[in-house]
Amino acid sequence: MIIKNSTLRLKTEGFCHVVNITDEVQSQVNESEIESGNVTVFVVGSTAGITVVEYEPGLVKDLEDLFNKLAPPTRDYHHEQAWHDGNGFSHVRASLLKPSLVVPVVSGKMRLGTWQQIVLLDFDNGPRTREVAVQVMGQ
Repeated sequence: MIIKNSTLRLKTEGFCHVVNITDEVQSQVNESEIESGNVTVFVVGSTAGITVVEYEPGLVKDLEDLFNKLAPPTRDYHHEQAWHDGNGFSHVRASLLKPSLVVPVVSGKMRLGTWQQIVLLDFDNGPRTREVAVQVMGQ
């Protein structure tokens, strides 16, 4: 088994900024030269998440609307009592989404559907430079 590790660095805006990282992840799969296995995508940090969506403006707006209803930034969060950093909503949102995703690799390509793209959602309360760990394992 071969294991290849890399890191993507992305500038994000926060407040449910959705970034399509599919091409960057596929580039890491290509560079690994692994034909059959898995790629794990993991965002480092507790105020962002990774998932797959049909990346189009309507769905991006739907996601923002959903997270604003589930964990509005204007609500009082217990996290604020400990840290006073104004991002309690970010932690709640990220915990709902999760920080990682595993995608099968078949014939050197990620096994995604036509309308599936890998996205990072940055929920924090301001711009960040995000690190995304990409690990390709297989043969």
